[in-house]
Amino acid sequence: MFIEPNFGRSKKTGWIEVVCGCMFSGKTEELIRRLNRAIIAKQKVEIFKPKVDTRYHKEDVVSHNETSIRSTPVNFANDILLLAGNCDVVGIDEAQFFDNDIVEVCNKLANSGKRVIVAGLDMDFEGKPFGPMPNLLAVAEFVTKVHAICAESGELASFSYRLSEDDQKVLLGEKQEYEARGRRSFMEGMAQRKKK
Repeated sequence: MFIEPNFGRSKKTGWIEVVCGCMFSGKTEELIRRLNRAIIAKQKVEIFKPKVDTRYHKEDVVSHNETSIRSTPVNFANDILLLAGNCDVVGIDEAQFFDNDIVEVCNKLANSGKRVIVAGLDMDFEGKPFGPMPNLLAVAEFVTKVHAICAESGELASFSYRLSEDDQKVLLGEKQEYEARGRRSFMEGMAQRKKK
């Protein structure tokens, strides 16, 4: 479990935390857990998500197990800079859906003394690094990779396997479109898909 760092007497220090993993691994649940702890600590918290993500709720960030927290949907990463104001902690869900500006936005927020907590898929449905996530992982002080359970083997899963034949990069979906898979099951599924 991630325990918030204490940097002692130094001036207000910001940093970036990234929570990544495959679908159904608990990324958003962990993001919400950390943000709730900040709220309990009486820190001012602002939370953002991409406006395109309306799967569970138009505004709130909602995990697969229906834990939720209020948020502000934004179209562009730079909108976060305008809306974060004088908060202490910034939460960002589904970071993979933003463009690469999200990396600079997170750096600016952290450089201004804010704690920035970002959650997102580290790989797309083909098992390739997803959008700005590799760059966010590179600049983060703290990285937590969470895992799901493979729907095929019951082993640890780190891949999001798309069940449909749709090959567009971004396809919002849930259990009817995706399942978590371990490496072996993911590779077998991708090999079968190529044979079709």
